[in-house]
Amino acid sequence: MSGPQPPANRPADPRFSSGPCAKRPGWSLAALEGAFLGRSHRAKDGKARIAEVIERSRTLLGIPDDYRVGIVPASDTGAFEMAMWSLLGARGVDVLAWESFGKGWVTDIVKQLKLPDVRTFEADYGALPDLSQVDAARDVVFTWNGTTSGVRVPNGEWIAGDRQGLTLCDATSAVFAMDIPWDKIDVATWSWQKVLGGEAQHGMLVLSPRAVARLESYTPAWPLPKVFRLTKGGKLNEDVFKGATINTPSMLCVEDHLDALKWAEEIGGLPELIRRAEANLDAIAAWAGERDWVDFLAQDPAVRSCTSICLKIVDPWFAGMDDAGKADTAKRMVQMLEKAGAGYDLGSYRDAPAGLRIWGGATVETRDIEALLPWLDWAFESVKAERAAA
Repeated sequence: MSGPQPPANRPADPRFSSGPCAKRPGWSLAALEGAFLGRSHRAKDGKARIAEVIERSRTLLGIPDDYRVGIVPASDTGAFEMAMWSLLGARGVDVLAWESFGKGWVTDIVKQLKLPDVRTFEADYGALPDLSQVDAARDVVFTWNGTTSGVRVPNGEWIAGDRQGLTLCDATSAVFAMDIPWDKIDVATWSWQKVLGGEAQHGMLVLSPRAVARLESYTPAWPLPKVFRLTKGGKLNEDVFKGATINTPSMLCVEDHLDALKWAEEIGGLPELIRRAEANLDAIAAWAGERDWVDFLAQDPAVRSCTSICLKIVDPWFAGMDDAGKADTAKRMVQMLEKAGAGYDLGSYRDAPAGLRIWGGATVETRDIEALLPWLDWAFESVKAERAAA
């Protein structure tokens, strides 16, 4: 029994991983030729490169001048852990979780920090918890975009402008692709390997004046490892926010991220980055709207992510399987797509429902998304035919 015929065209770039994400269009190793290598990162020119990353990021994202922006170790995870361990405990905490990483922050707050006054609001994959339950008198911890569920908060209107608590936002797959209202954010973190396709292990940390005031007036009850310490003698360690990083950064990664930031500026800045990502989501939405075998994991269009675009298989043939069968079928589709050179790293996150996840951030060309979509039809029909013949 022969399966369906594969499409004639493939994406020019089949990289659709949700992290590390696709490099910017036209990227090559030549972009790294001017890297400041074999020298101290604390030398004048090395420190200047690091500070340039900070200032270009600030300008591109429209971060207020009185906010601190710094580079810290261990990617977004390290940046967010640093913030939680340094800031939480002064007030009660509301934690929002609707996917794997948000649930990880719940675990850290409840089981590691063991804070006594924690309220947790959770939702299943594909949905948001009730944002109206958040108490402005308490700190709130949340992800702006759920990378593993394809669900984002629709806006910042649910965050009180006159809040007493701090807002701690894991924004790693949102910044550079979504509009972040900085007046509603006290702490934001992200990693280079997400929307701009940088290399791993470096995290960005943004602190509002309110967050700085908390750091300088509150001492956590637990010991802080050196790599987490943001204060010296009760005052903010300003060096972190001027290019003197806590640990040694990779100057190759610094050069690569500078290249990505410059590309973003050249194409039109944040508005164009957002437009590109939203165009990718629109292309998938138009395609999915004409299919009866696939749908978005996020049912509400208002909360669908334009970066980590998560799809579920809804065909009755698939729905009748047990969880192991669903996982095996989705895995087989992903294998077929990779073998055909049509799309790489398209499987859903390991803790999420079995399905597909397509990175649609600004470094991905919409024409590549459009070329991928017929291959998804082909993979599904091929697996279905394969199973029927077995």
